Amino acid sequence: MRDNPSRFATGGAGGEPGKTATTNQKVPQMNPAKKLQIVALFALSLGITSLCSAQSDAPYTEGPVWLVTMIRTKPGMADDYLKSLAQTAKLTNDEAKKQGIIMDYKILLGDASDPHDHNILIMQEVKNFAAYDGIREKIDPIAKKLIGNQDQQRQLAIKRIEVREVLGTKRMREITLK
Repeated sequence: MRDNPSRFATGGAGGEPGKTATTNQKVPQMNPAKKLQIVALFALSLGITSLCSAQSDAPYTEGPVWLVTMIRTKPGMADDYLKSLAQTAKLTNDEAKKQGIIMDYKILLGDASDPHDHNILIMQEVKNFAAYDGIREKIDPIAKKLIGNQDQQRQLAIKRIEVREVLGTKRMREITLK
């Protein structure tokens, strides 16, 4: 049996079946806060859809992030500094890599291009910028175990001032050109 559309009509002045509603009846109004919620939800869903479907037109794809520290050793002190790194940074980075805190690390040695340039780069690789969140809480226990307490670490840092100068540190993203 098919439904009779007139059965669902609200009826006219006497509520008689088969008659349509008159214009005197009020249509229920939607709460303004509810309207705002619906509009906001609709806009958000459109935004998410466009983000998901949009592709970057950057000429590269993003890769891991590197913390790059530029060091200038004092004349004739590069080997002394590298020996110090072998006893501290190498051990700490090897353990951090083993625990999955960093992905890799590298130390590059080269000639300075001028008296103000670096001759050593110390680089640590992590998956992304978010990997730096809370990294100190993860690295400090390793350094304490392998190098010593904070006073011992501070004394080592003071000794290093005699052989090198830190010119700067940068976080840089590795990219692959398309």
